[in-house]
Amino acid sequence: MVRQSFLAVLLCHAVFAQSGVNVVRPVEIQDVLVNPGMGIQTFQRFSGEALYPTLKWSEAGPTAQASPAEQKPDFPGSSLAYCRWFWSELEPRPGQYRWEIIDNALEQARKHDQKLDFRMMPYDQGHPLPEWYRNSGARRANQPSDKDGNIWSPDADDPLYLKHWGALVLAAGARYDGHPYLDSVDVSTVGYWGEGWGPYLPSWQRQKELLDLHFEAFKHTPLLVNFDEPRALEYGVKQGAGWRLDCWGDLGGRGKGMMHMLDMYPQQVVRTGIQEAWQRYPVSLETCGTPGHWKKWNDGYSDAQLDDIFQQALRWHATSINIKSTPIPPDWRGKWDEFQKRIGYRLVLRRFEYPKSAKAGRMMHVASWWVNQGAAPPYGAFILALRIGDAVVKTAAELKKWLPGDQVFDGGLYVPDSLPPGSYKLHIGVLDARTEKPSVKLAIQGLQPDGWYELGAIQIQ
Repeated sequence: MVRQSFLAVLLCHAVFAQSGVNVVRPVEIQDVLVNPGMGIQTFQRFSGEALYPTLKWSEAGPTAQASPAEQKPDFPGSSLAYCRWFWSELEPRPGQYRWEIIDNALEQARKHDQKLDFRMMPYDQGHPLPEWYRNSGARRANQPSDKDGNIWSPDADDPLYLKHWGALVLAAGARYDGHPYLDSVDVSTVGYWGEGWGPYLPSWQRQKELLDLHFEAFKHTPLLVNFDEPRALEYGVKQGAGWRLDCWGDLGGRGKGMMHMLDMYPQQVVRTGIQEAWQRYPVSLETCGTPGHWKKWNDGYSDAQLDDIFQQALRWHATSINIKSTPIPPDWRGKWDEFQKRIGYRLVLRRFEYPKSAKAGRMMHVASWWVNQGAAPPYGAFILALRIGDAVVKTAAELKKWLPGDQVFDGGLYVPDSLPPGSYKLHIGVLDARTEKPSVKLAIQGLQPDGWYELGAIQIQ
């Protein structure tokens, strides 16, 4: 065992003395990595808070800080918290916005080492439009005598809908666009939960205006357009949004005939021409029901069916997954762990070459080979950097363009002239562009407590 470890060290830090360079081949690890902007989301919850005790969840987002779980919940680590709130909660009186609700969620995300994804929703079957809007003289799309007459559905072609819903969207953008702890915002227009489908759709011109409001309001924070209405989906992606769908995993277990995974989703991705959108914008999926429901539907999904569901998510290049903050069935946990290793990005440094010595105030050449073993690129603002002693040297690597597969960064880097001659440790890391601190875990050995990875030694002359 000692001999094997020694040989592994020699292999990982191979030195080619004749060329005057050090060549490092790090050892890959197989851990599930919790990295910024990707992975399994918490839903209406934050990391460490209690899970929903049953298979039911709440569509109404948190309006106050929740209590921590009595014991650590059996739930994957998460860098993303996803919350949704209804219009009536956010604007109980016209023009009086309860921004403290979203402010608190952003603060809770920060405290729990997460970022926030959120959606504002007009209404659903159990959460009506604000009373002040229903009494404002706004037009109603249905009548009390209709089959769904107990639900007051708005006529979104009414200018009042565009005026008031649009005002909320624009005000939210003015307050939150570019917030450092905001990861993405859902595009929300009409219909139940703002998903843009239903029996009372407005004209395409009005739907387009409602979509455009979000691009006007959020110019810096990524947007995700909902999936169900194909024309809106195609338009939103062309405008620069990623996309999300909310019945991932439906194989007919709900008893409603149509099976989203077989009869709609794969076909609509192709028909709307959004197959390549993932290369620039994130794809987010939400389970139909919960993983626990999948254990019940159709007498329980087989392992083969679960594998097919996972493979479809990878073909879509999913970056984040919402499982409604409910438990993963214990006998499926291993499969979910393996799936987590493939969604989003997963960066493996395979080879790094650098000179054994360099001169302060001069350029030095480095060469590196990487593999992104995930399904998508890193969409966030990240910087690949080296550290020589305490001096940080940023590279020009464009990590957002690191699609799945082999990647290379070769280039000249300036050695800070402030470094006195001596021997230094060389580290590598992927930094958050805002904080300039290491934020991304690599799938290799060598992680130090401060987030950097040690490569070896370098002599500065």
